[in-house]
Order: sequence, then C-alpha cells, then structure tokens
Amino acid sequence: MTNSDLLQYCMNKPGAEQTVHSDWKATQIKVADVMYAMVHDVEARPAVSLKASPALADLLREQHSDVYPSAHLNKAHWSTVYLDGSLPDSQIYYLVDASYQQALSLLPDQTRQQLSN
Repeated sequence: MTNSDLLQYCMNKPGAEQTVHSDWKATQIKVADVMYAMVHDVEARPAVSLKASPALADLLREQHSDVYPSAHLNKAHWSTVYLDGSLPDSQIYYLVDASYQQALSLLPDQTRQQLSN
C-alpha cells in the first residue's frame, strides 16, 4: 500500500479534510477538526499514525513489528503503522475505520448527524 492509496481511502470518509503539518512533513486527515489519521514517511517508508484504544494499541505492537508508538502523538493512543510492512492492507483499513469512529465519537451529536446525511 502507498501513502496515496491510504490518503484516498481516508478522504472518502464523510467530512474528511486534509491539512499539512509542515514541521512533521505529514498530511493530517481530520473530521470536524479532530484528527484520525496522519500519513507520512518514516525512515523513507510509507506510514500512517492512527488512534486506537490503549489495549488495542498494545496488542498490535506486541503482535507486529511494523506497529509502534507514534513519535509526535500520545503514545498510549496513537500508533504508527508501516504501509509496506507485515500488516495486511485489510487490517490497515480496519484500523483507519476504527480511528475515524473514535474521532466521530468525540464530536457533538449535531455534527455527527450532519455527517451522516
């Protein structure tokens, strides 16, 4: 999977907006100003940082060498995943979906309802 493949998937989510964090050379994907994905290169490899529950983040890190705590974000909740590593694309897409759902859960009810219309 490439960064552009993942960006396309992320941007197909309702309300998705893309911004660039120039200090980190990363593309942040947000819904209503809540970030749910950060696409970037790490050590010249395509990667994405995604939010997950601390329990899921720990489990993924234990089971996959291509998943590790994010350098610039809260390490308990955010994990960075290499897109060209051992994690299957389907699992990366699942993690994007879960991160998006967590971002939605932080939004006011009215905003969530507007996004679902």
